[in-house]
Parts: sequence; structure tokens; C-alpha cells
Amino acid sequence: MYLGLDLGTSGVKALLIDAGQKIIGSGHASLDVSRPHPGWSEQNPADWIRACETAIAKLKASHPKELAAVKGIGLSGHMHGATLLDAGDQVLRPCILWNDTRSHAEAAALDADPHFRQLTGNIVFPGFTAPKLAWVKNNEPAVFAKVAKVLLPKDYLRFWLTGEHISEMSDSAGTSWLDVGKRRWSPELLAATSLDERQMPSLVEGTEKAGALRAELAASWGIASGTPVAGGAGDNAASACGMGTVGAGHAFVSLGTSGVLFAANASYLPNPASAVHTFCHALPNTWHQMGVILSATDSLNWLSEISGKKAGELTAELGDVLKAPSGVSFLPYLSGERTPHNDSAIRGSFTGLAHESGRAVLTQAVLEGVAFAFRDSLEALKTAGTILTRVTAIGGGSRSRYWLKAIATALQVPVDIPADGDFGAAFGAARLGLIAAIGADPLAVCTAPRTDATIEPDAALGGAYADAYQRYRALYPAIKGVTA
Repeated sequence: MYLGLDLGTSGVKALLIDAGQKIIGSGHASLDVSRPHPGWSEQNPADWIRACETAIAKLKASHPKELAAVKGIGLSGHMHGATLLDAGDQVLRPCILWNDTRSHAEAAALDADPHFRQLTGNIVFPGFTAPKLAWVKNNEPAVFAKVAKVLLPKDYLRFWLTGEHISEMSDSAGTSWLDVGKRRWSPELLAATSLDERQMPSLVEGTEKAGALRAELAASWGIASGTPVAGGAGDNAASACGMGTVGAGHAFVSLGTSGVLFAANASYLPNPASAVHTFCHALPNTWHQMGVILSATDSLNWLSEISGKKAGELTAELGDVLKAPSGVSFLPYLSGERTPHNDSAIRGSFTGLAHESGRAVLTQAVLEGVAFAFRDSLEALKTAGTILTRVTAIGGGSRSRYWLKAIATALQVPVDIPADGDFGAAFGAARLGLIAAIGADPLAVCTAPRTDATIEPDAALGGAYADAYQRYRALYPAIKGVTA
């Protein structure tokens, strides 16, 4: 058996697979996000530990024998978070999360140094880790002075599991401190934020062993002490491993809290000006590119909260047949945007509202707005040299066939729907745990699931969607003038 642990923004998932990669069982525990000020987003790392313990306890209650047979553990987690430890490995402050935009001024200052884009292949976004440390130095100097280690969220879980400070390439590529082409920490970039390599975890590939399970936890869970823990991956790279999106030209569109258009690459193809992320993949000598939107299903959840209707009820009101855009447009910039604007200050909007703009029209506009945000990412990927001919849909929002039809028509590429199963980040993490434990061939393990259905672009609505996308594109500069 092999165990995948995925630390998500909203919860921890523990997933068991057998040697044939069949899912045996899972456990889940929820997490909350603290937003003490506008633009802030934090979590207490102690809550991650409690959630992980709860998820494992549920798995142990339902599958005790299978859990006891675990021979390898893999990790996945939300990226970019700044988890700060002192010399005694005590947490110094709540973790600043990926969607926290407080460090926008520090990010701009670091990005003005050309070495950051040259070495990382990316813009320094406010959500990345380095500007967060610059913010802590500027605003919480007493905390900064005590920082002995900076860990990414999943790597704090690893520290709890193994007692070791280790990270891997895919997650570390999102810090703005990694030389992404050479797959190593950059002393120059660390020095620009008054840090050095001693304050960083050591680095391995995601498929390699990165610590062993502590005896205390092993005894509690009934697992063998010393069970290897894989390097693992950041959540998007882990999802790619779960989906088999590891070869050049393979791509997925993820409809989660945030939205990701992810493409695997066989070589390092940076183009920072496009606002596309270029990161190391979890497999050795591979990279990936992705366009990122900050509010995908979060946009629908926001509408759900203010309308008093569940998200599924809102999408059900639209039916199954794709409709032409109504003229009402939605910009899904509820917490700023990454690709292609790199704008932490921009905020969302509805435009074109009229007396007849009922709830269903607003829902349709939200789904279309997110689809057009993915189109922005597709265009950015093109400028970075990546052409996609089809994508596979994953994430909670992919349960809405209407939304997938809108995305296929907005992108003008087919959208594949995988056969029923859990192929997300926890599954990818379990695969990495398997690879690390037995030295398996990563490409033989990280295969794609069977395609259950394919949604083609709606040819009859292609022109209407193209016109609506141009309206959408024109709105950003207009809205920026009054919201930024």
C-alpha cells in the first residue's frame, strides 16, 4: 500500500492506493482560512497537523490493515506559503498563503531586479514566497530576525512526519529563490531578501526519498517505522502526476478554488513577460508551464453565498444546452489576478446588467468569465511557446458539464473528461510515494486515466463566444482605472 497526503487550502486528504494503483480508501479533514485584513490570507500550521491526524484516523478506522501495509508516503500541498521556523523549529507566525497579496510592493521591488526573472523564469508575483519574507522583514522585523528555516506548507508536514527540513523542485520553483533551469537554490536571489541557503531546506526530486516516518507516528498509525517519504510535489504538479500529465504536449484545466491551465514540457521554456508560470515538474529533468487565475470555483462559491443557493443548484438552473453569452460580463478578479495581468489590486465586476438580468444570467456570466480567464491563460501560453490541442478537466468545478462546454468553446479546444475516479493531487502524491519506495519508472507509473467523454467546442456559438471574449478583454483596462 502507498499513502498520499494532500494539504489543500480547505482541507487535508489522505488517500490509500495498492501496488496496482487501485484506490483503497481515503480520509478528509477540513481547514479554515483566516483573513484578518483585506488581501491577507493565513493559516496556522498547527491546524494542518490536526487535520492530517484526523484524516489519518478516519483512514485507520475504515482500513486499519491496509494502512498498516503502507510502504511509501507521498506529499502534495498548496504552493508559495511562507512557514517560518525559529532555531528551535517553532512556528514564528501564521503561514502567509498563496492567495495573500499584502506583499505586492515588495514583489514589484524584487521583480525590478532583472536577476529574478533571468534565474527563475518567472515574474515575482505577490503570492510567491520571497516577497512575503521581504514583507515580514519590513513589517515584522523581530520575527524576521528569528527566522532559521523557511518551509513550504507541505514541507512543514514533512518536518512533522520525519523531523527533516527537505523540499523538492516543483514546489520550490514557486518561491522566487530557485534557479529553475539549474534546479538549485540561488544564493544571489536569497541574498536579495537577506537570507541564505542555511535557512532553506535541502532539495531532492519529487520522485526521490526525502526522509523517513518517525517512530512515534508509525506506532500511532500502525505503519512500519522508517517508511520512506517521497519528495512529493506542489499541488498542481502532483495533480499532473495523478492525471499522467507528464509528457510534452499533455495538458489539463483545473477548476478548483483557483484555476490552472497546466502544460507539461520536456525542456525549460521561460517567458516571464507572458505572466505564465514556468516551474520544475515533479519528475527529474522535466518542467511545466501554467496560467493561473486566482478565483475559479471561488467565483461561483461567492455567488452561491450571496444568492443563498448551492453552487450545484446555480449551475443546474442553466440546463445542459450551452447558451449564447447574454451581454452580461463577469471579471473573476475577486482577489486580484495572476495570468496575464499580474495585478493584485484589480477587483471583479459585473457589467451589462439590466432589469432582466436574473440569477441564472449572473451564474452564466460567472461561468463564462472564468472560461474567458482560462482563454487569457491559453493566449499567454501561446506567447511562451506552448500550443495546446486538447485539455483534460479536473477539479470540483469539472462536475458541471455546462461549465466544461463553456470552457471548450472559449478555448476552442476539446475538453476530455476522465473516467470516474480520483486522479487529483492526493493520488499523484501516492504515486510519488510508490515511485520513491520501490524505485519504479516514473513514466510507467504516472499514466493517464481512460477518457470517459470528450466535449467539443460548440461550433454554432464559436462566433458569439469570440465576440464576448473581446468584450471581456476590453473590460480589464476600463475596470482597472476605477478599482486599482
